[in-house]
Amino acid sequence: MSHAGPPRLAFLASDRPEAQEAKARLAARYGSHSVDEADVVVSLGGDGFMLETLHHCLRTTQSIYGMNRGSVGFLMNDYLEEGLLERIDAAERAVIHPLMMTASDIAGEVHHGLAINEVSLLRQTRQTAKLRVSIDDKVRMEELVCDGVLISTPAGSTAYNLSAHGPIIPLDARVLALTPISAFRPRRWRGALLSHKAHVCIEVLESDKRPVSAVADNFEVRRVQKVEIVENREIHLTMLFDAGRSLEERVLAEQFQS
Repeated sequence: MSHAGPPRLAFLASDRPEAQEAKARLAARYGSHSVDEADVVVSLGGDGFMLETLHHCLRTTQSIYGMNRGSVGFLMNDYLEEGLLERIDAAERAVIHPLMMTASDIAGEVHHGLAINEVSLLRQTRQTAKLRVSIDDKVRMEELVCDGVLISTPAGSTAYNLSAHGPIIPLDARVLALTPISAFRPRRWRGALLSHKAHVCIEVLESDKRPVSAVADNFEVRRVQKVEIVENREIHLTMLFDAGRSLEERVLAEQFQS
């Protein structure tokens, strides 16, 4: 998409009034193109909207530069209208790969979803979930009794994974986090770090009595029987961060927060 001259920008904004107002001002100042015609997509909102933008751009080659016009802005740059082209030109790049979820439900239907943050399995009723966990075709845990479990990418490790007391993962660590959610048995199990090449398979035990849903970011499948998760290395998403405020720096700094 590159061409001579300054990058062509596409502006996407969340529904929040401040994001919509920012989109109008920036488009008037810098010009606006469709996503397909742009070199860089500028996402205006919070982390939730950045996730929407990344999903919107899964099959494109544009880089994505976020500016915070929402409540949480871990994945966003500070909002400034001045010098946007210069900031984009000097930005540091972070390339991320999504997880691919293949979920089979109790009716035998197979569903596919992509997750930039995490794939999570969650109990649907008051009954705890009973899960069997296999890694690379070897059963590693015969029975995990819990509220759920999640598999997180490094980019998503500071989101739901961190809230579930999972580890923060450096972006270049080439590992995934497998983190239980309120584990009841084994009570002291805190999860595992897996190679980014790992093939994770989670089977739902007693699925009729203890129904479980599977969620790939915002795509949910109810009453699943088996869920398989692998990293999709064929999809490359490039995020841009202001110089000195790279995603790697943010992830490192987050580990020293009190």
